[in-house]
Amino acid sequence: MAIAVKCRCGSVYNLRDEYAGQWVQCPRCGQAMQVPVPPTVERMPQADPVFDRDVFLLRQKHLAISEKYVVADEDNQPILFVQRPVYVAQGCLAILAGVAAFLVVGGGLWVLGLSIKNDVLQGILVVIGLIAAIAALVAAMVALYPKRHVYFYRDPSRVEKLLEVLQDRKFMPIVATYTVRDAAGNVLARLKKNILTNFFRKKWWCYNPDGSVRCVVKEDSVILSLLRRLLGPMFGILRTNFIFCDAQTEDVIGEFNRKFTILDRYVLDMRADPARQLDRRVALAIGVMLDTGERR
Repeated sequence: MAIAVKCRCGSVYNLRDEYAGQWVQCPRCGQAMQVPVPPTVERMPQADPVFDRDVFLLRQKHLAISEKYVVADEDNQPILFVQRPVYVAQGCLAILAGVAAFLVVGGGLWVLGLSIKNDVLQGILVVIGLIAAIAALVAAMVALYPKRHVYFYRDPSRVEKLLEVLQDRKFMPIVATYTVRDAAGNVLARLKKNILTNFFRKKWWCYNPDGSVRCVVKEDSVILSLLRRLLGPMFGILRTNFIFCDAQTEDVIGEFNRKFTILDRYVLDMRADPARQLDRRVALAIGVMLDTGERR
């Protein structure tokens, strides 16, 4: 929630609530002005005390087959364990099945083409065979490879599951959608991204269970996003950060920033949403998907 501050020179600024009560300098005239303290905001209760906070630290565990994250509080004390399993055996089986389908379909049409004496028909059959073989390969791999869901546990023992993000479909070439559910299976939100428009600026939509848009999460800058596409991360200098924007007011209600470290470390900062209108479970689910869902 932004705090409106008006300087004597007439300039008006919207500052984050973390500046409440502090003295700041007007960028235009240089005068000092005190940021007013807004009335106490009544916070929305969270489903579990572990989510009753505004800042989450995420650290990805490396040298692991499955994607794993440790979520900590501001004091760097672990509070959650996140896993997105990688199914190696099923993946190898899907690849083998896809290759077999490619060879069977493509080989069958190639043999059929040898029996045709017309060169034009042979060429057409070769093209059709190639397309059909590729389609068979993709179909076999999609059919056998399992969906990759994300699971949130209270600790690494994985005994108590608190949250899950489910991949809605196996094959999502353009639009990818996911469903966020609590431990009881209740839908908390639905997430969506468009892979084509992501080239210019990565953006995710978060929907309420009733289908209304709750917030939009996007890269912090269009210019920086284009530079990242052209130049890459530049050894972390152009690291990808995101902002959470309220769907109605377009106010920034949170940030997801990658820290400048060798290993992947992230900070989910929702202090700009002091009333906690965005369920922290949903915010944290989005934060994990911004990493694993974007293959950063």
